[in-house]
Amino acid sequence: MLVHWIPNTPDTLPENASHRVGIGAFVINNNREVLVVKEKNGGFRGTGVWKLPTGVVHEGEDICAAAVREVKEETGIETDFGEVLAFRQTHQSFFRKSDLFFICMLRPRSFDIQKQDSEIQAAQWMPIQEYVDQAYNKEHQAFKYVAEICKNKSEGAYVGFSAMPISTSSSAKNTYLYFNNLNFNKL
Repeated sequence: MLVHWIPNTPDTLPENASHRVGIGAFVINNNREVLVVKEKNGGFRGTGVWKLPTGVVHEGEDICAAAVREVKEETGIETDFGEVLAFRQTHQSFFRKSDLFFICMLRPRSFDIQKQDSEIQAAQWMPIQEYVDQAYNKEHQAFKYVAEICKNKSEGAYVGFSAMPISTSSSAKNTYLYFNNLNFNKL
């Protein structure tokens, strides 16, 4: 963005977008198997690591919609959004921007994997304990925590944040409020 501040006052225009938003999708079937992928490109290429499907939220796209879209694009699996399990914030990551990354749980509506050839080397359903026990997950704290959160959720021992559609007075467009709705009827 090319700008020039004309008045003789301090420039108050923001430099440009400060954050990138990404998702990781935890999809588990009734056999306690997790949908995992091996990436063809990027930092995980050639490492043998099975990871959750991930991706970047498009401009104007809701987190819950992005999670469903990314799983469909990478694996061909149709899903329904469940909840945000956790999120991470880092700084100075992609193109020197801050990064918000949301781990989302989705429920599968289909089970036949059709991997995306351009980005995904392999995709499969993996037993949850096998996913958790991967050496990479044990050696990297963030991945260890995510794997444990997913395992605990699969056992009913964890509650995340549901997406509640709400309308705003400033716009006719719905937006989402993400919160733990365990005790929603008390609000």
